[in-house]
Amino acid sequence: MKEFEPNWTEEELKVYILIFCANADFSESKAETAFIRSKTTGDCFERIHDEFDRDNDYQSIEKIRLTLGKYGYVKEDTDRIFKEVKELFLSDGQYDLLEQNLFRGLNHVFGSPVAVK
Repeated sequence: MKEFEPNWTEEELKVYILIFCANADFSESKAETAFIRSKTTGDCFERIHDEFDRDNDYQSIEKIRLTLGKYGYVKEDTDRIFKEVKELFLSDGQYDLLEQNLFRGLNHVFGSPVAVK
């Protein structure tokens, strides 16, 4: 499992999660990209996006799961991330079925149930 354990900062983890979610429908819109860029500084977006582009879904999920554990995220922390994910999904004016399904699936990755509204 060590092969999937990145040495990310919490900002990089958040950016990776947002990029992962933006690609739920296999299309990252300009609005979604702008939203993610607004949540980070410097070259973080480009570096993390390059890493995301090299990863498959399994690697992405494992990296997220392991890094959440590394930082000891609790429900309040994951709730904050879920709020930003929801904002991201709504940023392009669409909240399609693939995005809804990924939102539900993240509950399992994050290890705590979060209501989908």
